[in-house]
Amino acid sequence: MIKTSFLTIAMLGIVISGFSQNEDSGFKPNGKPFVKVYNNYHTSFSDGSAAPAFEITRAYFGYKFNLSKQISGKLNIDVGNPGVGKLQMTAFLKNAYMKYKANNLTVNFGLIPTLQFKVEEGIWGYRYLEKTFADKYKLGASADLGVSVAYKFAGFLSADMSVVNGEGYKKLQNDSVLRTSIGITVTPVKNLTLRGYYDFMGQDATQSSLAAFAGYTGKNLIMGASYNLQSNNSMDKGHDLSGVSLFITVVPSKKTKLLVRYDNLSSNKMNGAANAWNLSKDGQLFIAGIEYNPVKGLKLTPNFQGWNPDDTAKPFVTSLYLNCELRF
Repeated sequence: MIKTSFLTIAMLGIVISGFSQNEDSGFKPNGKPFVKVYNNYHTSFSDGSAAPAFEITRAYFGYKFNLSKQISGKLNIDVGNPGVGKLQMTAFLKNAYMKYKANNLTVNFGLIPTLQFKVEEGIWGYRYLEKTFADKYKLGASADLGVSVAYKFAGFLSADMSVVNGEGYKKLQNDSVLRTSIGITVTPVKNLTLRGYYDFMGQDATQSSLAAFAGYTGKNLIMGASYNLQSNNSMDKGHDLSGVSLFITVVPSKKTKLLVRYDNLSSNKMNGAANAWNLSKDGQLFIAGIEYNPVKGLKLTPNFQGWNPDDTAKPFVTSLYLNCELRF
């Protein structure tokens, strides 16, 4: 409680300071709404049967605002499939935070974007098609309630840390278990980004996450590779998850991109068990597609996706997709 109260008072001080600076500089507060919609049509083939479907996987409705040159904020409503119960679409408050940015310091406070895979997601660039590895296999949430601080020490080096609730933006319960993270991002040469990340939460069976990422962003070639290890997944002692993700994008023209991706998720065996504890969800993902950007705000990506389960009793699943992102 003391820490939370201190952070709240600090942020109020920043906001008051920002308003004072507004009066001195003549800055006028401003903002704008935004909308993003992810949808697709796909057909999945398995054991000789086909299952076609139309989907709206995500719809974001929000507002970004600037209260001063240093203080801004974001409110974002996420409408998606809750994954439980009979509801097909449910609205969640995904982001509601204030940001203070001055010189090399950035502070976010509230229901904030998390830092676990933010750099990788930016370089991957196809969130509407598929989440990044840690997000897809539920090693962490993309938003959570808490505070994050990032500082740029030099043009090639920055570090960040955060303390969040640990439950993600769909479960904002208040408990004594917090998730603490630290990350370091290095750009040793132009277009090359290296990042290391570590977090932990819990006491008796502490869940810890370790991630390493390398990404290259050239004019006509984008590549990325990540390794993720989570020990005591969901704070279950001895339940570990690990895996790699590799992706390549080739840019032959201004409106067209060719992309491929490979994921491999695996889990450990418990106490001499014959199978891995997460066998039903372990496996390899294959994606290959072409993104076409006909006009600003619209992306169309016909693609192939394949899932090869580690469980040999389950068949290989082949899917043909047409993914679409609409934003304005």
